[in-house]
Amino acid sequence: MEAAELQSRIEALEASLKMATTVNSEVFYWWCTALMISIHAGFLAYEMGASRAKNALATGVKNLIAFAFLIPFFYFVGWYIYNAFPAGFVPGDAAGALPWSANMGPNLEDNASGIFWAAFTLFAATTASIMSGSVIERIRVSGFVILAIILGSVVWVLAAAWGWHPNGWLTSTFGLHDIGAAGCVHMVAGFFTLGVLINLGPRIGRFNEDGTVNEINGHNMPMSLIGLMLIVMGFFGFLGGCIIYTGGTWESIYATPTTFSAFAFNTLMGVTGGMIGCYLVTRDPFWMMSGALVGVISSAPGLDVYYPPLAFLISFAGGLVIPKLHNILLTRFRVDDAVGAVSVHGFGGVWGLLAAGLFASGYPNVEGPAISFGGQFMSMLVFLILGFVPGYVLSYVLKMVGLLRCDPEAEKAGLDVTEVPVKAYPESRIPAFGDGALTPAE
Repeated sequence: MEAAELQSRIEALEASLKMATTVNSEVFYWWCTALMISIHAGFLAYEMGASRAKNALATGVKNLIAFAFLIPFFYFVGWYIYNAFPAGFVPGDAAGALPWSANMGPNLEDNASGIFWAAFTLFAATTASIMSGSVIERIRVSGFVILAIILGSVVWVLAAAWGWHPNGWLTSTFGLHDIGAAGCVHMVAGFFTLGVLINLGPRIGRFNEDGTVNEINGHNMPMSLIGLMLIVMGFFGFLGGCIIYTGGTWESIYATPTTFSAFAFNTLMGVTGGMIGCYLVTRDPFWMMSGALVGVISSAPGLDVYYPPLAFLISFAGGLVIPKLHNILLTRFRVDDAVGAVSVHGFGGVWGLLAAGLFASGYPNVEGPAISFGGQFMSMLVFLILGFVPGYVLSYVLKMVGLLRCDPEAEKAGLDVTEVPVKAYPESRIPAFGDGALTPAE
């Protein structure tokens, strides 16, 4: 075989291997994104089950419509923000992320932009779903959609640019390490939700005049448990999308080396640690499954470096504490968080970031300082402020113009017939639709 022919075959083989790598990477993220859809199916079921029967469809509709609105808004606004603002509030060069760029549509020379945009779009939709459960049974659909769009296509994306972009200033300045997005997704969404809840107020009948709390139970606990398990399944797509194939190795979003083995060990250990911790302190099936989310979020920042039993213990500690924090918000501060999202995602994210500072301190980042407790703490404060302030201000404005909360009469009648308007169970005899309980004969 002549040298020229041999060289030609080598080049053809290299091109073939490069294309195979590209295709495999593209297919991987395609299915990560598909799996992440189950997160939204899970939130849909979990929140509808946690609502009373008269509000089930309204709860589901606001989830679905927020999902639908966020996708185009993230295309036109969110992806540009992520790529343009890693250094702060001054935009950098992100022409390739503008909606009219050649990268933002069919382009045979670009196999990456679309799949990464899709994954980030699903992350954005997750922030809206985190908020949606807390505000059920009294928020107007129009007001919720406005809040969801701002949270998912502006606020969270700014946090991601600062703390999840390889060149984000939180990493370059403080050495932030948040592999699984406990800060920029969960914390920001959780504290944005807290700001909204303060202005939204509690559901009618939640508190007595003396401040004592009345239980308001959802109409379908099994539906909620199945929904929460679907969210856990979707986390494997969510976390898989946090690992990037660079042509020879797998790396984290921060370009630090990692493996799927590390994520598999620590994700499952985190899930079970949170479940066991929450169940031990509540004996409540709903909190046991919410504990799975607590566990993942608690371990998320250090999934790439934790020894699995340590991930279990960190998540177990989160499971023991988070339900208590939810009760404090409810009983002392009268914050009616219908599903505990502020505690699960907001305070869970706080614990996850600080735990990485405690237990992974000194681990090197590719960019910026090594992981430290001080750096994780400062980054946590940034995420808290970035989430809470826009949530509070925007919901206050919506409250002033009458777009935040339904009328009391509509809330009492049920949002299915006033906001949708369709009943979820039109042929059922459910007390929630009537004026009182069923008689023995019924």
